[in-house]
Amino acid sequence: MFLLPVYPSADYLTLALIACGAVVLDHLLGEPRRWHPLVGFGRLATYLSNRLNSPQLLPKASQRIVGLFAWMLAVLPISYCAYLLAQSHFGWAIHGYLLYFALGHKSLRQHALAVYTALKNNNLPQAQLAASYMVSRDKEAIEPVSSTLESVLENGNDGVFAALFWFLIAGGPGALLYRLANTLDAMWGYKTSQYYYFGWAAARLDDLLNYIPARLTALTYALVGSTKKAVHSWRSQAKQWDSPNAGPVMSAGAGALNVALGGRARYHGVWHVRPALGTNTEATLEDIPRALRLVSVGVYAWLAIFVLIGVVTYA
Repeated sequence: MFLLPVYPSADYLTLALIACGAVVLDHLLGEPRRWHPLVGFGRLATYLSNRLNSPQLLPKASQRIVGLFAWMLAVLPISYCAYLLAQSHFGWAIHGYLLYFALGHKSLRQHALAVYTALKNNNLPQAQLAASYMVSRDKEAIEPVSSTLESVLENGNDGVFAALFWFLIAGGPGALLYRLANTLDAMWGYKTSQYYYFGWAAARLDDLLNYIPARLTALTYALVGSTKKAVHSWRSQAKQWDSPNAGPVMSAGAGALNVALGGRARYHGVWHVRPALGTNTEATLEDIPRALRLVSVGVYAWLAIFVLIGVVTYA
């Protein structure tokens, strides 16, 4: 198998079972409500940005180099410490906890269902508020159903499948490094005057880490949902999207659900016309639980494949 030296042994079945345990732990506990490690990491990222990001003082090339240096300062020492801990006597427990930390499956469900419940109660302002926690659009202009569907599909990759992928490649430290890199992209990867060059490395490295997982996620959506429509949307629409990874994920997901996504959205007071994704069928409220099932069934399928591979290689 392709296991890297971060694992205490080459027992792939044990590795697959640890992945199953981490998914169960995430289902039972979700993300920590207090003392979440990402809160501390976010403060570190903000500190580094405040100290190092000087778009008015540095030329463009220097801003990119400084941004890469800041990324390395934020991500690599923590990931290396996790690697050292994973070599300890309790290495497998460390691997499991790090994957649990990197997963955001239950959190994704909770945020999406908050929108669903608010709309069920005919409370549009509350639904828009709940949706604003999932997307970076202007709250007053959010269309809650389509924005929630887009977030579920994209974060199904970013918060679930990509973490599982990097765990199977590089163990708990790999899943942790991916989650930290993805967080920095969310904080620094904006095309604004402040972060356009400083956040270049964070955005490009996240694209690199997500390249294979995004396409596996798109394939998963296609196989679990309406396959022909998903494949057609993926092939004809993905390249029109700005993000090289969100394009395949969201187009395949929209096709798999047989709904229309994309279109106009307002960010920071400015309307953007985004390419159309999926089919011509307007999304409805009940498509939110359908999208959540698409992600959940995909997760169970991945775990079943991991365990099956482990059983075959163990024998």
